[in-house]
Amino acid sequence: MSEPTEATNLTELLEKMEQMQHGAPKVSVEDIVDAVGHRSFGPLLLIAGLITLAPVIGDIPGMPTLMALLVLLVSTQLLAGRKTFWLPKWMLNRSVSRKRFDKAIHAMRKPAKWVDGLLGTRFKWMTGYVGIRATALACLLVALAMPPMEFIPFTANGAGLALTLFGLGLVARDGLVLSLGFLITAATFVAMLMYLL
Repeated sequence: MSEPTEATNLTELLEKMEQMQHGAPKVSVEDIVDAVGHRSFGPLLLIAGLITLAPVIGDIPGMPTLMALLVLLVSTQLLAGRKTFWLPKWMLNRSVSRKRFDKAIHAMRKPAKWVDGLLGTRFKWMTGYVGIRATALACLLVALAMPPMEFIPFTANGAGLALTLFGLGLVARDGLVLSLGFLITAATFVAMLMYLL
């Protein structure tokens, strides 16, 4: 089976999600990975961020932690130099109801067009080899912090927003959006430390 073409903006990514098989009552992590591709670091980050942010799916107990594990595995493999990403079968088998999934996708359609209008090719050096690995490292740190964030108000949303920005920046090759992702990451960690202290 050939690797799917990689999305270049949020609308294209949502279209890939909508094109998945509609007959099944559930959507699994494996369905999503197959739709975006096993080489697609940016889209996988973007999906993890969107799922964490989406109230329809992200509010499911344990879902932010599952997305954190996905980001952790993918980020580690990218830093290790792998070209395709491996995920354990138990993670690929995790699923959400098709109705809930479609509701979340539908809710994101209009905002996606607005977001895509803001994207551009800026600070290209940030989307090169070093920038992508710096992003992977930041995502790894966010993923490690996400499980306790489920118990600290608003920090999981900050982590989801950071992952969404990192994913968008890589998908659109927009270094400015990546910069915002680093800024949100720093702000989220500061808020987390202030709450704990």
